[in-house]
Amino acid sequence: MKDFDYAAASTVDEAVSLLAAQGDRARVLAGGTDIIVQLREGLRSADLVVDVKKIPELVRYEFDAKRGLRLGAATSCYQIYGDEALKQAYPALIDSASLIGGWQIQGRASIGGNLCNSSPAADSIPSLIALAAVAEIAGPQGVRDVPVEKFCTAPGRNVLGRGEFLVALKFPAPVARSGSAYLRFIPRNEMDIAVVGAGVWVRLNDAGNKIEEARIGLAAVAPTPLLAEEASTWLAGKPTDEKTYAEAGELAKKIATPISDRRGPADYRTHLVGVLIKRALAKAVERAGASG
Repeated sequence: MKDFDYAAASTVDEAVSLLAAQGDRARVLAGGTDIIVQLREGLRSADLVVDVKKIPELVRYEFDAKRGLRLGAATSCYQIYGDEALKQAYPALIDSASLIGGWQIQGRASIGGNLCNSSPAADSIPSLIALAAVAEIAGPQGVRDVPVEKFCTAPGRNVLGRGEFLVALKFPAPVARSGSAYLRFIPRNEMDIAVVGAGVWVRLNDAGNKIEEARIGLAAVAPTPLLAEEASTWLAGKPTDEKTYAEAGELAKKIATPISDRRGPADYRTHLVGVLIKRALAKAVERAGASG
């Protein structure tokens, strides 16, 4: 590994100043589960690594049922998936947090870091898209918000500019009769990269037999994770049955442009989009019905 300098920022302003001074020769260290591996293997390089885990607001979360969730970007996965209130309010987020690496990795890895790594197959991003999460970014020009579906721009690339870094993820307050779920397909049971990932959020009508609103996020089927807008919009007003779920899956397949690689051929991955959407919708609707 090439030598680099290390600095631990204690405030957001200090981190911005350090990052801006080094430009693209600086990297952010949160959990380090991606960046340390990438530096060691020469996939990325840096003259300065800025540790942001000592900034208090980056390693905590605040949840209020009326205001929603503000999740510090460096908050470790294990800190959130044991919270019963978050399990009820944002089950897809907990699904994702429980799948990122093994238990040891989840002690360091964060949802924010998973987003900033910007892998097309990231487990957290379909759930973030489905839950309408917004990325709060700090930089030399101040603070700006970016919807998560617009955050990634290419494999391993995103909208972060010189001196900018992700501070928090903001989630809307949960609403009645809503539910969400994240499912992925992998060749083995644990610790693998998704062949396809699907995150779904739904809100049901009062009777619980129709979908009022929906959002669908996809991973590993394009250069960046995607919001399946047509399928999401189409679901409004549709009954909660297998036929609806299957048709939504067919619509979502239209935006999938996966590659063929050692994890699976493109046509198989496109097929999986329909399968996972169908199953994730059924699970999200079941959770919505249970939420009251």
